[in-house]
Amino acid sequence: SINKLVEVMDQPQVEEYLIPCVARLSAGEWFTSRSSAAGLYAAAYGKVTDAIQSKLRAGYEALCKDETPMIRRAAASNLEALVARIEKDHVLSFAIPNFRRLADDDQDSVRLLTIEPLVAITKRLTTDECKQYLGESVQRLCVDKSWRVRYMVADHFVAIATNIKDRELQEELVNVAISLMHDNEAEVRGAICTQLDGLADLAAPEAIVARLQAPLQELVEDPSQHVRATLGKHIGSLCRVFGKEGTIEHLLPLLLRLLKDSFPDVRLNIISKLDAVDSVVGIDSLSQSLLPAIVELAEDKQWRVRLAIIEYVPLIASQLGMQFFDEQLSNLCMSWLGDPVYSIREAATVNLKKLTDVFGVDWARSTIIPKILVMANHPNYLYRITTIFAITTIAPSVTPEIVRDLILPSLEGLVNDPIPNIRFNVAKSLVPLTMALRKSPETAPLEGTIVRPTLARLEEDRDPD
Repeated sequence: SINKLVEVMDQPQVEEYLIPCVARLSAGEWFTSRSSAAGLYAAAYGKVTDAIQSKLRAGYEALCKDETPMIRRAAASNLEALVARIEKDHVLSFAIPNFRRLADDDQDSVRLLTIEPLVAITKRLTTDECKQYLGESVQRLCVDKSWRVRYMVADHFVAIATNIKDRELQEELVNVAISLMHDNEAEVRGAICTQLDGLADLAAPEAIVARLQAPLQELVEDPSQHVRATLGKHIGSLCRVFGKEGTIEHLLPLLLRLLKDSFPDVRLNIISKLDAVDSVVGIDSLSQSLLPAIVELAEDKQWRVRLAIIEYVPLIASQLGMQFFDEQLSNLCMSWLGDPVYSIREAATVNLKKLTDVFGVDWARSTIIPKILVMANHPNYLYRITTIFAITTIAPSVTPEIVRDLILPSLEGLVNDPIPNIRFNVAKSLVPLTMALRKSPETAPLEGTIVRPTLARLEEDRDPD
């Protein structure tokens, strides 16, 4: 709250009210006051004279040297904000020495908080300055004995390496990243997997391809399911570096193994990122290698995996073409309409609308609409109500003539369905169907001759809802 107030205070107000408050808190006997003071320095720094700024730097340095670990933690966590406000000369004379002091602290809870200030400092320095002042500290943090510190390094790895800008040091950091992929702690291995995209830009593509193959092979078989899930989410970003041939040779086999992983989140993450693979290798190569596994996952026992497959189908269809889709995927798409999970059935109806947009109205009229309407006579109530949802969803994408000739006659039979919920949804479906009929002067009169009489009959329905 105080930091918010400082934003609207002028210099005299800050010097009269805030600076004495910061000084009093910084000299407090209890650690709570001193740790609170650390969060006020950055806000005050930009609104005071040079002389007071010098005192603030001295006061903050005292907090960095405090004998209480909780104070040093507060100083480390707020150093990033202060670095952004101080002048370049003071980054070298004040920020870097205090960063080094905190990075060498005997408490890992302090050291892990120095990673974000490190990123902020590297943004302010030139390439040579980064190498001169920070090179050793970065390398020590990367191999810190505490896994929590290594985790923070892994989580910010690309930001650190990119800001350092020195190509030689970046090459060395790639080796550090590979060592983090072999770390004893699963959390560290998972964190470095999130950096794969940026990591690929730290060295020449040929070198990255050669150096990452072995670690990726091991990560695919990692004993931690969460590491494999994180890898599945980010491995696709490497396709642009591996290129088409490299992806087909090295990455597609790994993707296939991840698609067959026993943990559903791994399979889900791979499916959700297949577009990155498709953009590099093309849908033909992708379908030859992965389509059998994708079709198998379409019947996965985890409904979220099935849902991800459904959402990916329109992309596959648009790339593979109508004939391939009709031969390989058409029956699969229709089977989802009878899935026991409502979210799958709902997504399947949206999927059919997208496919209609891809392949056109004529295809929908001859291929999917007849199959949907057959379900209107199914003995299972679930199929009949899904028919209503499906025709309601695709109605905006088809012509008024299709609504008149195919959909309305089938809906007539459902008006007298013994299940009240179906009759209720028939009434709701007449709204989008009427909107479709109004698009043509030939079909618009059907609103008065068919739709309104049907609604009138439903108004007298024996069910009060």
